[in-house]
Amino acid sequence: MSQPNGGTFDIVILGAGSGGYAAALRAAQFDLKVALIDKAELGGTCLHRGCIPTKALLHAAEIADQTRESEQFGVKADLVGIDMAGVNAYKDGVVGRLYKGLTGLLGHNKNITIVQGEGKLVSKDTVEVAGQRYTGRNVILATGSYSRSLPGLEVDGKRVLTSEHALKLDRVPSSAIVLGGGVIGVEFASVWKSFGADVTIIEALPRLVAAEDEEISKQVERAFRKRKINFKVGKPFEKVEHTDNGVKVTIAGGETLEAEVLLVAVGRGPTTANLGYEQQGITLDRGFVIVDERLRTGVGNIYAVGDIVPGLQLAHRGFQQGIFVAEEIAGKNPAVIDEAGIPRVTYSDPEVASVGITEARAKEQYGADKVSTYNYNLGGNGKSQILKTAGFIKLVRVNDGPVVGVHMVGARVGELVGEAQLITNWEAFPEEVAQLVHAHPTQNEALGEAFLALAGKPLHAHS
Repeated sequence: MSQPNGGTFDIVILGAGSGGYAAALRAAQFDLKVALIDKAELGGTCLHRGCIPTKALLHAAEIADQTRESEQFGVKADLVGIDMAGVNAYKDGVVGRLYKGLTGLLGHNKNITIVQGEGKLVSKDTVEVAGQRYTGRNVILATGSYSRSLPGLEVDGKRVLTSEHALKLDRVPSSAIVLGGGVIGVEFASVWKSFGADVTIIEALPRLVAAEDEEISKQVERAFRKRKINFKVGKPFEKVEHTDNGVKVTIAGGETLEAEVLLVAVGRGPTTANLGYEQQGITLDRGFVIVDERLRTGVGNIYAVGDIVPGLQLAHRGFQQGIFVAEEIAGKNPAVIDEAGIPRVTYSDPEVASVGITEARAKEQYGADKVSTYNYNLGGNGKSQILKTAGFIKLVRVNDGPVVGVHMVGARVGELVGEAQLITNWEAFPEEVAQLVHAHPTQNEALGEAFLALAGKPLHAHS
């Protein structure tokens, strides 16, 4: 259903990404009338230019590695090459099917009016699109984020790329420099290396995936060295110049590196400029919308969700926040979302998955003498041996108290973070988790074994 001529609604939502469309669907279940406004496709960055297409590339990269290394499993196969047209067709097919499903889900809902066009907040309860006004008893801002760059670093989409450009490449670059060793940077570095490119990561911070526990970072760095993915940490970017064959990048200390392309992966900025937010009295800090714990902006009945709110810029966070605000508007008084309880996954090879706080943060919060940790090496796990993966699971607990952090590195550990989330969010004690039965042979057993050890009864644990 579409209504191009404005109108009055229970909720007007600006942005139809993970946070916006989740709010629309949940609000519709309460029989609230919703206007869902977006200038681009339903599903936002995650579906079209982020989570889904990048993970499709990462899966194709995994297939390439498995083919290249198949003989160690007794399977003889040759990797003839990477057909980027075929890879992109696979990737775009995944996105297309999900987009079709989402469009049908939203478009056939009698309570949701989809408005395509660029919206602007013009009063405390109204969003204007192409001269038409959509007024809501409540307004939800969910305008998402964009790929940031650095001052003086001009992105041209050909030699200097963002992740959006990288997703559309019709070739595998012979060499690439990745500026940024966070989630986006290490994922693309992992893909390109698997596809056969020569890759170097440049990171200004002292380690890769610096938001993760320090021991996790070290394991990722060890794995990348083994894969011959080059990286330079503690080396801020200084400048980039075009060459006949690509780019030349200068980093701190005057060192220069050359490659065919430069991927700028220095994080994502909030999409809030020129949308009327500040004019309506909404407080912004470095472009982010400041909200209280119930995601209220403090202006009228305006809420904000997703990447424009300070914190983890993750699709599943925005999705949950959208549901929360819809329930809040419907008077259901939902429980406040615990930011520390949101799981995080980096889908590189090896994968990184974590939930809760790091060892360093736990010691700051509770005191160094009040915190214990345990590392369970995946070398003792049967399924991990079958997969030929290395890594570990690290548990952080308060002494005589609950586990407050679970940090994992190794193949497929992203699939284990669901149980880890339950453990940390329900403030489970190791002794309680140790009673649970974990299926054999699974990597999930590694979580069980880690908790057995932390509960004082190690079995397959290696010292």
